[in-house]
Amino acid sequence: MPLLKVENLSISFRQYTKAFQQTALIVVRALDLSINPGEMVAIVGSSGSGKSLLAHAILGILPYNASMAGRLYYDDKPLDKKRVETLRGKEIVLVPQGITYLDPLMKAGRQIHNGQRGKAAHQKTLSILSRYGLDEKTAERYPFELSGGMARRVLISSAVYSEPRLVIADEPTPGLHIQAARRVLGHFREMAEKDAGVLLITHDLELARQTCDRIVVFYAGYTIEEALARDFDQVETLRHPYTRALWQAMPQNRFSAEDGRQPAAHINPEGCIYAPRCKDASDLCRQSIPYQPLRGGYVRCIRKEHYDT
Repeated sequence: MPLLKVENLSISFRQYTKAFQQTALIVVRALDLSINPGEMVAIVGSSGSGKSLLAHAILGILPYNASMAGRLYYDDKPLDKKRVETLRGKEIVLVPQGITYLDPLMKAGRQIHNGQRGKAAHQKTLSILSRYGLDEKTAERYPFELSGGMARRVLISSAVYSEPRLVIADEPTPGLHIQAARRVLGHFREMAEKDAGVLLITHDLELARQTCDRIVVFYAGYTIEEALARDFDQVETLRHPYTRALWQAMPQNRFSAEDGRQPAAHINPEGCIYAPRCKDASDLCRQSIPYQPLRGGYVRCIRKEHYDT
């Protein structure tokens, strides 16, 4: 049974046009995703593809002018606004991408145990810090006294403290060298091994391939492929032409960029969203494209037989 299940999620924003008229700008369309206990799932895609909006939708923290459609389930029950408010920060936690989320006027230890008092809270905080290679002096330091890597581990420690069942890590490794990034993702891997579900939002396809169980690829607000991490070991086992283009753009592969760019949110071509850039596009691609199973994964491509190798 999935811990989290997202079905046909769409997100739009109200915008004002001329004469104070309102229009809806749809930025996320038809997103599907599931995460099982003990599993680490990566969401990859370029900026503007809807990755962080998915995290905000799950946490119930979308902006006031946003509207959401679709279905969210947590532990096989609907994840509505009232329920997510009781779970957020406890069973469901966010590890944000910026260390600026730390309160600059509060010591690290207090931020980890969220102001709880008593010897038990203090000892638990020190134990978690030790797990991530931080000494007890870290608890008495303010964020400006921490290095970037230490601050990120404090953010992770604050998430671990509540013993969550679902962890959402939004770009936790920007600016880190490869060894430090691997250590950070190793901490999330430890959470998954303790039966938590981990949703990793990242631009780094190589790190996702090395640390996650499954990888879901976003493009212009759509889920276009879901694959096992090992499917990224070679291009032939990938299903969608955009995913293959991502693979070819990795440094250890051909490092070649695909022509064109991801369309803006207000541009929604008929049929396949990727067709304007796809070398194999045909008139068939102008019809509605289902998200369908293929070779142990999923793909949104009407010409899936071309990739069924």
